[in-house]
Amino acid sequence: MKDQYFGDINDYRKYGLLRAIIRTCEFRPLVAWMLTPDDGSTDGKFISYLKHPEKWSRHDPVLFQTLKELLASKQERRVSLIENADLLPKAEYFCSHVPDSASDRCSWFNLLNQRAQGSDFVFLDPDNGLEVKSKVYGGKGSSKFLYWREVEALWASGKSLLIYQHFIREKRLTFIQRMLEALRGATPGSFVEAFSTPHVVFLMALQPEHREFHEAIISSVQETWGGQIQHWELTRAQQDAPVGSP
Repeated sequence: MKDQYFGDINDYRKYGLLRAIIRTCEFRPLVAWMLTPDDGSTDGKFISYLKHPEKWSRHDPVLFQTLKELLASKQERRVSLIENADLLPKAEYFCSHVPDSASDRCSWFNLLNQRAQGSDFVFLDPDNGLEVKSKVYGGKGSSKFLYWREVEALWASGKSLLIYQHFIREKRLTFIQRMLEALRGATPGSFVEAFSTPHVVFLMALQPEHREFHEAIISSVQETWGGQIQHWELTRAQQDAPVGSP
C-alpha cells in the first residue's frame, strides 16, 4: 500500500469490503497496511467516482461521504486519514513501512506479529500481493510482496486472514483457483474463499472457529456491493465469470 492511493476507487471497494466483513462478525481486526514509499506515479488518481454519488454512494453511503470530504479537505493523502475517521470499528492498525532487507523484514514482521496478539482477524495490504519467484525474500523490491512464511506464521497464531492481491497476466479464473489452493495449503484446516473486483482479488482464510461467520459475511458483501465485488469459493472458481470493469 502507498499513501498516494488513499481514497481512489480501489480504496473505496477495499474499505467497503472490510466494513462489510467487520459489521457481521465479532472480529477484532488488525489492518496491516504494508506501506511502501510513494513513487510519484499517477497511480491513485482515480477519484472521479466521487463526482457520481448517484452510481457509487449506494454501496456504502457513510464511507462514500467520508472519503469525499477527506479528499475535498486538501489534506495530504495518507492512510492515517481512514484510521482517524473511525470507519473500521474496533480495528487496530500497523503502519510501519515494509523494508527490503531480510533482517529488517524479519524484525518488521516480528513487530506485526506482536501487534496482532490482541486481534483475531488480520488484513494484509501489500503493494502487489503474494510473493513471486522473481522477488526473493530480502531482495530489492521484496517490500511490495507478502511472503508465504508470514502467512503461515500468522495463521499458526490463530488469526483469520484477508490478503490483497493484484491480478496478473493469467486467466483470472485459473489465477483465483490457483491462489485459493495455495492459500489453503498454507493455512491447514482453513475455509478459503475470495472476493474479486475489476483489478484485484482479496483472498480470505477463516480459522475453523470463525467459519460460523461465513454465510453472514457473504450476505453482507453481496447485499451492499453487488456488481462491484464478487464472491468466489474454491469449488466455483472455474465455473463463473469475474466481475466486469466499471
